[in-house]
Parts: sequence; structure tokens; C-alpha cells
Amino acid sequence: MRHNDSATVLNRVAAPFPSPAPGSTAWRGTALASLGMLAFSGSFPATVFAMEGFDPYLVAVGRAVLAGAAALAFLLVARAPLLPPRAHLRSYLVIAAGVVFGFPVFSGLALDSGASTSHAAVVIGLLPAATAACAVLRAGERPRALFWAACGLGAVSVTAFTLSRGGGHVTGADLLLMAALLSAAAGYTEGGRLARETPGWRVISHALVVALPITVPVTAVLALTTDPRPAAASLAGFAYAGLISMFLGFIPWYAGLAAGGIARAGQTQLAQPLLTLAWAWLLLGERFGPATVAGALAVLLCVAMTQRARS
Repeated sequence: MRHNDSATVLNRVAAPFPSPAPGSTAWRGTALASLGMLAFSGSFPATVFAMEGFDPYLVAVGRAVLAGAAALAFLLVARAPLLPPRAHLRSYLVIAAGVVFGFPVFSGLALDSGASTSHAAVVIGLLPAATAACAVLRAGERPRALFWAACGLGAVSVTAFTLSRGGGHVTGADLLLMAALLSAAAGYTEGGRLARETPGWRVISHALVVALPITVPVTAVLALTTDPRPAAASLAGFAYAGLISMFLGFIPWYAGLAAGGIARAGQTQLAQPLLTLAWAWLLLGERFGPATVAGALAVLLCVAMTQRARS
């Protein structure tokens, strides 16, 4: 296949689908966002596996280098600009700070500090509500009071869960998870806005490329100063976290947010905590009691209320 032919194929696959009839836009957004959510649901187990052979900081930053290399390949094959438009550079810096650095670093450190995958899944379960709140603030909308009440109830549910699991106090790992939550919400919102005009794969690709001047040297230093002990499981976890969680999953995710609306398509993440609990049980053998399941369901209910009030 000639280079021009391959570029044409990639553009057809990666670019947004042809504009559908208005009635099917929400359905398409939900379907695309669901694919992204499915990819993200395995992030925490993959990170745990990766940290069995690599330093937590190396996992967090190094996976962005792996994702950045894949992003560069996509851009080159598609013959797209390697850098984003200067007018949107600030937005790409926000995305990079949120989903390239913030979420991987904070969530990885939380898991390394003793938070179980199931515990992290419940806390991060508030992400759809946080993303919707960021979308409201960013767009200057005025949702009903029920929206903010549900957001507050969700925050109370997460706080109650963390206090019950932390002996009556919030642990350092919980604070790291909350920082990861806010980082991801900011990155999702800004990426969803840009994806209304730019294909989702280019949004995440440009964010990863913008971050390369930092991620490459930091990864090199960490690789030389830490003691990597790669094994099959840790390499597989690292590859998943880099290629799936940080790059390929964002392609349908940002496209779904753009097509279905940031808050509405974000409803698909209601299922993410429960899926992550399932992966933790199947892949890591984690055992969790009724309190964890009840916490996940309480957060799910609160987030469902925010999405209903918002849309």
C-alpha cells in the first residue's frame, strides 16, 4: 500500500464518522464513549501490574512516552501537523497537565501508597460528576439546583466511604485519588471541547506530543536512577497503561464526548467503577466486602442524578 493510501485509510478510521441524523447523534456519542470507558476500566489493574516491575513515577511518566510514540506515528501516517494550532496551545497544556501528568502520577502514587484497586475505583467513581461540573463552569451554564445537590451528595458518599475505610480519617492515598479525580475532570472537559472541531485522536495525540519535551528526559532519568525489574506481567501492564489507557482509549472517548455532549456521554462512566471492581477480582484476586460494593452503588446513584439533572 502506498503512503498516500495508508494516510487516507487512517484518516477515514480515526476521523469522526460522517455527520448522522440529529436523532442518532446522542446514540453515537454514547457508543463511542462506552468504548473509551471500557478501555479506561482496566487502567488501575494494569498500573498495579506495571508497578510490580517499575518505579511508580517511571510507570506514570514512562507510559506517556510510549503513548507519545504511538501518537507521533499516527500523526505522521495521517500526514497531520505534529503540533497543535498555536491558538489552542493553552487548552492542550490543560489536557496534558490533567490526563498525561496529573491523573497517572496521582493515581499511581495512591495505589503505591496502599490504596487497593477496588478502593480507588469507588473514589474515582465520582469522576463523571466532576467532569460535568467542570463542563458547567467552563461553558458558563446554569444547571438546576438538583445537579449541585447530587454533586454534593456524591462527594459526601465518597467522603463517608473513605472515612469508614481509613479508620475515621482521610488517608494520604485518598487525597492523591481526589487530586487524580480533579486532574482527569479538567483534562476530559478541555479535550471534549476541542473534539467538537478536531478529531478525538488528534486531540489526545497533540496533547501527548506537547508533553514529550518533559516526559522523554524525565523517563530517561528515572530509568537510569531506579531499579527496573521487568517481567511479563509488569511489561503487559505498562503496555496497557501506555497504549490503551493513555492513547487508544481516548480516541473514541473524546469523539463520544464531542458527539453526545460532555456531560451526557460521560454517563457511560457510571459503569466504570463496577467494571474495575470486576477486573480487580478477576486479575488481581482482590476481595472486597459489602461496604465497598455499597460505596460504589451509592456513588453510581449520585452521579446518575447529576447526569439526569444536567441533561
